[in-house]
Amino acid sequence: MRCNIVLLLLAVSTSRIVAETPRVFPAGELPADSRLDELRTLNSYFPFAPVENKEQWQQRQSEIKRRILISQGMWPEPTKTKLRATIHGRVEHDDYTVERVYFQSIPGHYVTGSLYRPKGKQGPFPAVLCPHGHWSDARFYDAGEAAARKSVASGAERFMNAARNHIQARCVQLSRMGCIVFFYDMTGNCDSTQIGHRPNKSDHLNTPEHWGFLSVQAELRLQNMMGLQTWNSVRAIDFLLELSDVDEKRIGVTGASGGGTQSMIIAAIDDRITAAMPCVMVSTSMQGGCTCENAPLMRIGQGNIDIAAAVAPRPLGLTAADDWTKELETKGYPALQNLYAMLGHEDRLTAVFHTHFPHNYNHVNRTVMYGFFNRHFGLGFDEPVLERDFELLSKEQLSVWNDQHPAPSGSDVGDLHEVTLLGLATEDAEERLSAVIPQDANGLDRFQHVVGAAWETILDRSLDQVSDVLLTHTKDVPQGEFTLTLGRLNHAAAAEQIPAMTLRSARGTQKGVVVWLTEAGKSGLLQDGKVITPVAKLLNQGYTVVSADLSGQGEFIENENPLESQRMWYQRSGNNGWERFAGYTYGYNHSLFVQRSHDALSLIRYAAKLSGKQKIHLVGLDKTAGPIALAARSQTGNAVGKTIVDLEKFRFSEIIRHDDPMFVSGAVKYLDVGGLLGLCAPHDVSIAGLREKSVATRIFAAAGASAKLHLLDPDGLRLALEQL
Repeated sequence: MRCNIVLLLLAVSTSRIVAETPRVFPAGELPADSRLDELRTLNSYFPFAPVENKEQWQQRQSEIKRRILISQGMWPEPTKTKLRATIHGRVEHDDYTVERVYFQSIPGHYVTGSLYRPKGKQGPFPAVLCPHGHWSDARFYDAGEAAARKSVASGAERFMNAARNHIQARCVQLSRMGCIVFFYDMTGNCDSTQIGHRPNKSDHLNTPEHWGFLSVQAELRLQNMMGLQTWNSVRAIDFLLELSDVDEKRIGVTGASGGGTQSMIIAAIDDRITAAMPCVMVSTSMQGGCTCENAPLMRIGQGNIDIAAAVAPRPLGLTAADDWTKELETKGYPALQNLYAMLGHEDRLTAVFHTHFPHNYNHVNRTVMYGFFNRHFGLGFDEPVLERDFELLSKEQLSVWNDQHPAPSGSDVGDLHEVTLLGLATEDAEERLSAVIPQDANGLDRFQHVVGAAWETILDRSLDQVSDVLLTHTKDVPQGEFTLTLGRLNHAAAAEQIPAMTLRSARGTQKGVVVWLTEAGKSGLLQDGKVITPVAKLLNQGYTVVSADLSGQGEFIENENPLESQRMWYQRSGNNGWERFAGYTYGYNHSLFVQRSHDALSLIRYAAKLSGKQKIHLVGLDKTAGPIALAARSQTGNAVGKTIVDLEKFRFSEIIRHDDPMFVSGAVKYLDVGGLLGLCAPHDVSIAGLREKSVATRIFAAAGASAKLHLLDPDGLRLALEQL
């Protein structure tokens, strides 16, 4: 078995080092670092950060959209296959018709729903997508007579049929107004029976070979339930545009609750939506509690107000109720008003705040929606547009499956279907990502646009985004001919503070600065209270060496033992499979790996202050520090000279736990450590322990920098250190 290069060089174990390192903080005191606070969750506060001008907004809007697309597994866009749509079982009414629809969003996976069309009118017609929320069996929903009577009595509804099924009511009224309406099922509801919506068990589909949603391998590839529903929405637009009588310039979307989430997401990422009204969902408060409303990476640095804002300057409508949206009028909506005013389109933003009603899409709010589409689609009705009564259709009249159109069965449903579906998604993503690995200089821009932008979003910080860092000196500790300086390195803008260590020689001549990362933090530079041999050699050559306890290392933890897991946040009790979805944690918080890459950038920024115009080099020589060094190097541009790394054969694809300290959502999809290494081109990198070499060698070759990539054995790595 191959030895750790640090052990080979030093014959020392990190477990012996920890207790011997001088401390920055008094015993029992932790760094004043915001990352030690409680994890952010879907129940945190998500205000909109104001922008100053249109240009700043365009940049921000682009970042919001990209983060959503990446989180949904849609960067780059998956291959669009034939829909093979089937429309059947028309039900005729005086002024509208209802048909049953199913099509394949992915080969073998069906989107199901009801298609409402105007009758007695001349097209082309505007079209409105209607995704439903978490109302049980929404297309087939029946609130019951007692509940319906209460709704009518309270003024929430005008007619009993609408009170029994408000979803059918909006589809009927919109079609009567001259819109084609497609109401489609949420995964696991109504006729969408191939995959359950929120599985109670998921561990049996969490294997490295065959996996389903909620598994480690799925999250490493950004495959999630929310992404499936978003893709279904994209394909639903495709379906509507295949209809000859749809006006492609007037495509709307509206839904409430979980349907509001789907509405704002598809409107944010797909410009074919020309007007959107997500209801009782957009707020600075609770962001959505279901697995279908959460995805890793999605709400880091943004929330539902930002996502809704990404629609601007297209028309946007909102409603609030006595739920998590009840403060929308004073928190969130004013920011949207300012944005639309800045863009010169105040008239395109609509919102009502009927907070005396509980969570709903009742007639009071539907009336506002009818006016919204009436104005923006030029339907020509006097307002307010009020509903008329209609005939409530039964499950038998609406279900897309019957003897002539049998429902999926056998291997097309359940666990087998889920595994097959994610297998197809994996194959397609691998083909798409393989295609962007550049063959020559002409392909570099495409590689950077796809893989570079993805890692930029995942890592969420470049060196240029690290503002000034300041070292608060703690003490100097003599180390024979060297001086060890301890201090608190503060990145105030990010509310981050790391215990840092600087080593200098007393000989005077300054050759440059080496940032040295280890899996033990700053302890990795000492053995038995003395500076380790390779660092001592660098100091004697005139280098200053800096290191730190990165997030979760050394003085960040009370007993200073290496962390075996990162913190996770679970829904409810956390006992059921869906409640333990990793997106509830990584959708709102950076992973530990990303936090550590941020700390590495802070160290590099500090090194730049020490070095003046002299060179900065970066070293990481173990399975933890090596990948972190690559991540940091990929985001530093020309600031770092040489990078020396030993990966110890680490690959993200071999991680088997969501709480593994090295877990990073999307890391495998975006070419694993080979992708990170490729993003370091055309800069000088010496690397050992790289198991898959072709990706990086192809990228460095395309960049005309083959000579800058050095694939080394342990002896070569030792020599590279000595020749810094």
